[in-house]
Amino acid sequence: MVSQNVIPSKQKLGGYLPYVFTEHGVAMLASVLKSTRATQVNVTIIRAFIKLREIMTTHKNLMREFEKMKQTQKKHGQHIVNIFNVISQLLNPPLNKTSKEPIGFKYRGKK
Repeated sequence: MVSQNVIPSKQKLGGYLPYVFTEHGVAMLASVLKSTRATQVNVTIIRAFIKLREIMTTHKNLMREFEKMKQTQKKHGQHIVNIFNVISQLLNPPLNKTSKEPIGFKYRGKK
C-alpha cells in the first residue's frame, strides 16, 4: 500500500516507491514538465488511460450480455425439459386399471 502523494518512511509500510501513476498524477506531471518530449509522453499516457477505460466499459457491457444469455439459456433449458416430459407421457401413457367393458359387439353363442 503506497500513496502517490506521500512516500512513507521505511519504518511505515516499507518506504517503497510507487510502481504506477494515476491518470490525475500524469496530468499533474504534465503541468510541471514543460519540454516537448515530456508533453508527448504525457499525452500518450493519458490516451492509454482513456483506451483502458473504454476497454473496461466494453468488458462490463459484454459481461452483462453474457449474463443475459445465461439466464435465457436457463429458461430455455427448463422449457426443453418440460417438453421432453410431456412427450414421454404421450409415448408411455399410464395403464388404465379400471374395468370398463370392451367396445364392440358381444357374442353370446347359441342358447
